[in-house]
Amino acid sequence: MNEVVINDNEFLRQFETKIDGKLAKIEYASQERKVFLTKLVIPEEVTDPDFKDEFITTVLKHIEGKNLSVVPTSPQIAGFLRKHKEFKDLLPVGIRI
Repeated sequence: MNEVVINDNEFLRQFETKIDGKLAKIEYASQERKVFLTKLVIPEEVTDPDFKDEFITTVLKHIEGKNLSVVPTSPQIAGFLRKHKEFKDLLPVGIRI
């Protein structure tokens, strides 16, 4: 798989990328220095088993680059963070998953 390139669509409050001509997105809300990742949408036609993890990783690295914290309200993203402890520093103080 090629590197996932994301677009931060601030108007629609979602991180977007195209895969196989389809739009995958992670919807978010911002408050203070936190980004609440609320919903992960990956088109059903996407068959690459690694795409979801690569997409989430790219979004988390983008958020990390802006020195923001992440609050995963999407069960899929919370599950990803449980498995990938290297991103635990992105969680704000007092948030455990």
